[in-house]
Amino acid sequence: MYDYDLLVVGSANADLVIDVERRPAAGETVLGGDLAVHPGGKGANQAVAAARLDARTALLARVGDDGHGRLLLDSLRAAGVDTAGVLVGGAPTGVALITVDPEGDNSIVVSPGANSRLTPADVRAAVRLLQAARVVSAQLEIPLETVAEVVRNLAPGSRFVLNPSPPRELPAEVLAACDPLIVNEHEARVILGDARVSGEPADWARLLLAQGPRSVVVTLGAEGALVCDGRGVTRVPSVRVDAVDTTGAGDAFTAALAWRLGAGVGLAEAAAHAARVGAAAVTRRGAQESYPTAQEVEALCGAVPDATGRAAGGAPAAGERGGSR
Repeated sequence: MYDYDLLVVGSANADLVIDVERRPAAGETVLGGDLAVHPGGKGANQAVAAARLDARTALLARVGDDGHGRLLLDSLRAAGVDTAGVLVGGAPTGVALITVDPEGDNSIVVSPGANSRLTPADVRAAVRLLQAARVVSAQLEIPLETVAEVVRNLAPGSRFVLNPSPPRELPAEVLAACDPLIVNEHEARVILGDARVSGEPADWARLLLAQGPRSVVVTLGAEGALVCDGRGVTRVPSVRVDAVDTTGAGDAFTAALAWRLGAGVGLAEAAAHAARVGAAAVTRRGAQESYPTAQEVEALCGAVPDATGRAAGGAPAAGERGGSR
């Protein structure tokens, strides 16, 4: 019996967000709106998103002993996340600097702070937490060697989900554990490098699968997503919504997909559910504040994608495309 439906191992950041009319070019200064501070970080985002969907969720992460760290702990606990694995101290809390344009697209720079101090030793010390989780999800805003240690300490029969963001070359042992590896267009391009032989996302999915993961999901924003395993490639359409802010949408998608996979749902069906969660998230400002409850997701079930899977307003309802968070 597992104590948790999902354990997230990853980052916790304070998101410093500014609305801009357009994102600045190199060497250019633009004026923006008022600064807003939100709880964020890909790990904390995923944990909150899953808990809002009624998944029994825990987080293994590190924050600073500062105001931003307290903001994150308060947000996690309010959502129902078990924070016993959130370590405090060692460096200031990580910070993400985010600009959001009128179309809801964003650009992000991350200062890792305490996230870079989450070590393999911390993972080994939390082995009981890993052994109690049905699904473990990770990202790359923490050291890659820490993610590798997570893979080495998974419970027998559990499932590992990885969103390699920010993208980098992955060791074979990490790739082999991914079920699935979840990437957007930018991440797919970086990981594949010269192996990317065409402009067709289905080809990227097949090439990524050939590198060793058990399954792959490629999110394509308003064009939906692709799921790929040994049975082939399947397209998952997007959902019609009006996008307000894409920040954290990919994290909501990943969390929902990981939770549904742990419940025994097939990959394509889990991705379709995750698309609805991502769609609900982009209709509100912020990351964690935007994440829907299970009841709010059900309200989107009547939303029907068009023949191309394109969402109204360009919403990245099946995750995110490009470099968006």
